[in-house]
Amino acid sequence: MQYHDNSLINSRLIKLNKIKELGIDPYPARYSRTSDILTSVNNFIEQESEDSDPHNDDNKITLAGRIIAIRGMGKAKFIDIRDYSDTIQILFRSNVLGEQFELLDHLDIGDFIGAKGNVMRTRTGQVTLHADEFTILCKGIRPLPEKFHGLKDTETRYRQRYLDLIANEEVISTFTNRSKLLTGLREFMNDRGFIEVETPVLVPIPAGAHAKPFVTFHNALDENLYLRIATELYLKRLIIGGFDKVYEIGRVFRNEGVDQNHNPEFTLLESYESYADYNDVMSMVESLINHLALKINGSSEIAWGDHKINLSPPWPRLSLREELLNRAGIDIDEYPDDQSLSHKARELGLDVTNLENRGRLIDKMLGDFIEPHLIQPTFLIDYPEVMSPLAKSHPSKPGYVERFEAYIAGMEIANSYSELNDPVIQRTRLEGQEQIRDMYGDDELDRLDEDFLTAIELGMPPTGGLGMGIDRLVMLLTEEISIRDAIIFPHMRTLK
Repeated sequence: MQYHDNSLINSRLIKLNKIKELGIDPYPARYSRTSDILTSVNNFIEQESEDSDPHNDDNKITLAGRIIAIRGMGKAKFIDIRDYSDTIQILFRSNVLGEQFELLDHLDIGDFIGAKGNVMRTRTGQVTLHADEFTILCKGIRPLPEKFHGLKDTETRYRQRYLDLIANEEVISTFTNRSKLLTGLREFMNDRGFIEVETPVLVPIPAGAHAKPFVTFHNALDENLYLRIATELYLKRLIIGGFDKVYEIGRVFRNEGVDQNHNPEFTLLESYESYADYNDVMSMVESLINHLALKINGSSEIAWGDHKINLSPPWPRLSLREELLNRAGIDIDEYPDDQSLSHKARELGLDVTNLENRGRLIDKMLGDFIEPHLIQPTFLIDYPEVMSPLAKSHPSKPGYVERFEAYIAGMEIANSYSELNDPVIQRTRLEGQEQIRDMYGDDELDRLDEDFLTAIELGMPPTGGLGMGIDRLVMLLTEEISIRDAIIFPHMRTLK
């Protein structure tokens, strides 16, 4: 095999062949380590403090990892290796390794090796493994990018995440913390009596949210199916069926643009609790997010740009209507129809070309006039009915529903409402959404799911529902400014 256009790859292939000619398998099936690097270093430091002899044969250890640096000439070489936990320097001496020392000349940065020996400190105090022997575990034939340490090119980082992980140790930390967040989230929900469930990803009707779906075709069924845009209606079916508390953590898919806060596929937590309302859910959300911050960072405070954000409960509750009046000088109740509100929005300088219906107009105003100011954790509460066809009407505010959105750092983190359980009103609301869709050709409006309406006609108890974006929460708690830094393989345009 020759790569005529790449001399570096050909050089590595030559080394690979020489290793094989020596009768050495450069790709062994397994290798037994004593522990990871960090554990071994910590154990050595403990032994030092106990005045134990780390050079005793009984204290020999075996480590393995990727080569990230090679130094030295003549009779000694230093090679740095890195595993998932940490980095360590390995000292190789010709008088210790004998003929095996020459094999080091066939190694390159990026290869994997294992080494056995005693841990020691060099004259400069650096913790080092003094190797008695080593094993080639994988010979890489493609070199790492030049100056791979601290790789900054965002296109390369997101498109080839494996290079990003190799080059930037903090990226591994981000996704380790993402895993801790998901573990902590499940612990929190399970401790509160919620049952984790799984609902369909391929659905006949993409309902439960305002979003344009992805469509596919099922050959055997001879029909179109959609990637789910939410899990809401299936989880409510479970409440109707007799579960008291359910939740799901899973991927949802929305055929929308890509920007700092949006990815076409993202991870969503949805939960539903019988006999609760949106006030109960607010209390749960502020406790949950503070719990996760303490679990990951050990503190309720996080940094976001120039801001210090305190996640400790309780969070303020602000009326959507009053905030629009305070921030934009508009009382939306004075503009009860599409035309009057659209005209007012234009006066306020908003581009409303494709936002003709009233719900979309209010959402645009919220995004432009309110959202950027909600840096500290805030619940924005009580939304117009036209924006929330699945929410229960507010008992003291005609035309509004019991709904909140949670904002932190100017981003929506969670959406919740007291679930509408009146089957007659629910049918009327969803039929109204279909009429608006037909009128404006708006393919992002919520959709009527006849089977869900059949289910809710059997009776659903009062229920508090929640949808929370996991990727944005990871952004906050790991202090990443782009959702692409919180999703391990973000969506990228295919190179042609």
